Amino acid sequence: MKTTGRRTLAVATTTTATLLLAGCSNSDSPTAGPSTAPSSSITRQSPSTPSQPPAETPTLSTTPSQTPGQTPSQTPGTACADQKLRQLTPREQAAQLIMTGIGTNGMTSAERAIAQAQKPGSLLLMGPGGSASHTRTAMAAAAKTATVKGIRPLVAADQEGGEIQRLKGSGFDRIPSATVQATWSNEKLTARAKLWAGQLKRAGVNLDLAPVADVVPASLGDDNAPIGALDRGYGDTPAEVGPHVTAFIKGMHEAGVMTSVKHFPGLGRVKGNTDFSSGVVDTVTTRNDDDLAPFAAGIQAGSELVMVSTVTYTKIDPNNRAVFSPTIIGGMLRGDLGYGGVVITDDVGAAAEVASVPAGQRATRFVAAGGDIVITARASLTSVMVNALVAKAEQDKTFAGMLQSSVRRVLTLKQNNGLLSCG
Repeated sequence: MKTTGRRTLAVATTTTATLLLAGCSNSDSPTAGPSTAPSSSITRQSPSTPSQPPAETPTLSTTPSQTPGQTPSQTPGTACADQKLRQLTPREQAAQLIMTGIGTNGMTSAERAIAQAQKPGSLLLMGPGGSASHTRTAMAAAAKTATVKGIRPLVAADQEGGEIQRLKGSGFDRIPSATVQATWSNEKLTARAKLWAGQLKRAGVNLDLAPVADVVPASLGDDNAPIGALDRGYGDTPAEVGPHVTAFIKGMHEAGVMTSVKHFPGLGRVKGNTDFSSGVVDTVTTRNDDDLAPFAAGIQAGSELVMVSTVTYTKIDPNNRAVFSPTIIGGMLRGDLGYGGVVITDDVGAAAEVASVPAGQRATRFVAAGGDIVITARASLTSVMVNALVAKAEQDKTFAGMLQSSVRRVLTLKQNNGLLSCG
């Protein structure tokens, strides 16, 4: 049953607060080359709402409209990024592809040692947070520790609203759930998202791992553990979800905070949450599915990152979880949607869904499928993943080229957002 208001959740609050990324998936086969399946040509019509005229029709077969300073494919020059790429050692390059979980109130001694030794390219805030001023001080220290050769890290948080809001202390507004946000006009949502983004920016956070573009059908509702049960969805049809995704992204960008639309190609039709369950499978979604439209809308709105789920989609690629699927990342996201920006995993560090996959392979298989940034909520796996990426690149020239392409996309994103210092 679909609900639109508050509900008592059958989810342990403390557990939900620990893992907020949301995943899901099944068995995999060795990574193959990029898919050659035909691109979809189905037109996605973004619906109008009472507060705005009909949106321009997004299509799955065209490149997103250009927005200055967004994805690498939209960037006129990458001289600084290319310069930095040449300066990095192979190990430093690999580390740019890892997002390491750290404490929101500041790094522990173990996390600090990892950041100092590995120099991960991105940091993810985990655990309950304090005030905005305390977070700003902690993140400044963390960012300084992870900076390498003038390349500062992405500092990310899950700041969707409702149950999924990492930063809640003084200086951060309590953000309503997506089901509440969905009742607002697009203009109101953009204005509020700009306000929330400003608070993140002042606290030293430059990336919000939001918004959710998943479509949970009304027939599934709360039985959908990762989205429906947590009030994370903007609606039960793509026509309802797409405009809100766009409005949220617009507000974040107006305040200078990057976004990551998630969880491609959708978590709306599953029951299990991959953070806590394994063997989660979507048997419905197809390559040219109507429910992909909100992701197309998010890309057209300029979302700098797209997060890929860990679910297995049997009608698209039955042999690989989405994060390890060349068909889904290379074929659908890069090909059908024409997306040239940064692709990021859902958590593959602590999530139950990928526990059976060796940690190093979680990183190498994702990059081999066309992805860029690997999230590990478990900081201790950072060195394992970096080591695996370096070893794979040394053994496989094709993979080495893919790794460098991924690093270039990440560095270009950082260049576009003022995180590179070039002489």
